[in-house]
Amino acid sequence: MARSTSNFRCTECGWTSLKWVGRCGECQSWGTVLDDAENATPTRTVAAVKISDARAAKPITAIGVDEVTHWPSGISEFDRVLGGGIVPGAAILLSGEPGVGKSTLLLEVASRAAATGMRVLYVSAEESVNQVRMRAQRTGALHSSLYLAAEVDLGVILGQINQVQPQLVIIDSVQTVASSSIDGLAGGPAQVREVASTLIRVAKDKNLPIVLVGHVTKDGSIAGPRLLEHLVDVVCQFEGDRQTSLRFVRALKNRFGPTDEVGCFEMTGDGIAEVTDPSGLFLSHARLPVSGTCVTIALDGRRALPVEVQALVVKSTAPQPRRVVNGVDGSRVAMLLAVLEKRAGYGSLASSDIYVSTVGGIRLTEPGADLAIAIAIASSVNERAMPVTFAAVGEISLAGEIRKASSAKQRLAEARRLGFTTVVDAEALHIREAMRIAFTAAVAEVDRVKVPEF
Repeated sequence: MARSTSNFRCTECGWTSLKWVGRCGECQSWGTVLDDAENATPTRTVAAVKISDARAAKPITAIGVDEVTHWPSGISEFDRVLGGGIVPGAAILLSGEPGVGKSTLLLEVASRAAATGMRVLYVSAEESVNQVRMRAQRTGALHSSLYLAAEVDLGVILGQINQVQPQLVIIDSVQTVASSSIDGLAGGPAQVREVASTLIRVAKDKNLPIVLVGHVTKDGSIAGPRLLEHLVDVVCQFEGDRQTSLRFVRALKNRFGPTDEVGCFEMTGDGIAEVTDPSGLFLSHARLPVSGTCVTIALDGRRALPVEVQALVVKSTAPQPRRVVNGVDGSRVAMLLAVLEKRAGYGSLASSDIYVSTVGGIRLTEPGADLAIAIAIASSVNERAMPVTFAAVGEISLAGEIRKASSAKQRLAEARRLGFTTVVDAEALHIREAMRIAFTAAVAEVDRVKVPEF
């Protein structure tokens, strides 16, 4: 008699295997490979339902357009990321690393909303109500219209929503809430799928906005099934460096607004504060110009930010000179050093220790900062300080040509607004010519001579 075999299938991507494995070989998800025989459901035929006139399909031209209304949360930087504010009935997912400040930000959002007269329900599935109350007292987020509940059962949370009748619900977090109707521990794929789908259905039925806090894995992706990101309307990522107080909120998915907006925040002892004008966060405050520095106008989403790049070039006595970078790509810096040596005549870089860093802890990943990095290195070699009104934007090719960066008009407008009178961003300019313009401006600054704008 032939031996019966069973296949194991991943519930996320459908990958099959002849034996059970803990991790899917296709989507690399843990705990999603289950036995088909145990999870097989009998095939059922669904009879057609008679459609009433109210639910009948209509031509798309006959359907009216209802404008999506946003109500402000009271935090302009958070509203910027959401596309103008919170939409009634929207499901928002906010993810981030542990300790980055997700709960602090949402508690501030809940307090601002309660201060406008709205009834807000904050459900904490990780902390007790006393712990949340202590944080609210420290950050000044106490309000009588803000209701707290510490629950981990989905049925109890739904009962709290029916009893309080809130206008905004915050669940912290979706991976720690479990449903009694589904087997498995909280945080498992089946539990997260059931909890998220139930809460989103309540949001749509009651026209109630719900904000869900999501955990992340070691690689930074949202924990749980990928279906969670498909179900919600908005996916926001809260990120930041623990060594600095700066935090960023980015929209990875937004059905009601753009996905290239960035919100800036700063963690303080009294909670989290929004930074409406971050132009001074990434610039040093030296009174006199210093060699080895150059300012670039970086583009983060749709926001142009001035960032200062610092470089230090010293003679090395070691057989292998050091290359230390912080806030920039190391391979990109190595390429720029080769271009400077080959195309601009800086042959002494091969025997020097080179250090490149950014101010304020921001990370530059776009190629538009190439020219500023190259000028900062050349400035350190020549011991010529760039003027405080000088900025450089452009991508450097291996041939030594300067390419115009994306959104050049927006960068130039932001540079003019911040007082930069000399901005090197010309297209098809060779690196030698860019260096000549930069050091001409440096000499003119010393001689107090007006420099023509480029």
